[in-house]
Amino acid sequence: MRIFFRVLPWLILLIAAYFFISKKFSINTSVESKHQLLVEKIEAIGKLELVRYQISDVLEHKNKTDFLPEASVLLIVKAEAVGCIDLTKITRDDLEIDADTAVVNLPQPEICYVKIDHKSSRVYDTKMAFFREANLVDEAYKAAEKQVSAEVKKSDILAQTKTNAANVLKPIIEGLGYKNVRFTFE
Repeated sequence: MRIFFRVLPWLILLIAAYFFISKKFSINTSVESKHQLLVEKIEAIGKLELVRYQISDVLEHKNKTDFLPEASVLLIVKAEAVGCIDLTKITRDDLEIDADTAVVNLPQPEICYVKIDHKSSRVYDTKMAFFREANLVDEAYKAAEKQVSAEVKKSDILAQTKTNAANVLKPIIEGLGYKNVRFTFE
């Protein structure tokens, strides 16, 4: 018990010194960011988005060099593709009105955009990447974007866009009093 009372003041002193030193010499980190945003261009857009494809891709990307071991990355990529029609291309000549019939010549559907959703995508695994991991992952995402774009072009997204255009626009034109509504695509 005597040893305990002899050690106790030194223990209290040691703990107090630790707290004093840690508070006195602690490293406070603060982050400061300054932004100066500039709107470079304002553009009127008349594209009607009619279909959205959500796509998943599992990609294994390898980088082979002569003097380093083969590096690879496995990604689970989430992407989306949107089909649309540009309504700004419609002119008065594209509308034929006859009593209760309306024929509308719409522009050809197009793929508005294909983009990778980086928030939902994940790097699942890397092997032997070491100091080149960032470049390897960047190359893999670029390869995924090219592949997804190529696959979307092969898909039926444009046909689905045409179908959805008729389904969306027909009730609007019928609401204007036309009983027979037809759509053509130039």
